[in-house]
Amino acid sequence: MAQDTHTIVAVHITDRLKEAVDIQKVLTKYGDLVKTRLGLHEVDSGGMSGLLLLDVIPPADRIAEFQNELEQIEGVEVKTISFEH
Repeated sequence: MAQDTHTIVAVHITDRLKEAVDIQKVLTKYGDLVKTRLGLHEVDSGGMSGLLLLDVIPPADRIAEFQNELEQIEGVEVKTISFEH
């Protein structure tokens, strides 16, 4: 039986207002990878920081490129969760 990988990319954004345009450019460029997008923001900190949870689809090399481009944006941290099934 073949194993599939289910990948979630979590993107922590320090200053949503400052980084939104650059992040959106990368999201648009790799939009074909994003199956589901959930955006959350911190109410207690004045709504400046935020978190994006992205359910992405293969190929793995494009996911890596996508993550790398996001990580190049100042104030952005990227983590990945992969489930093998």
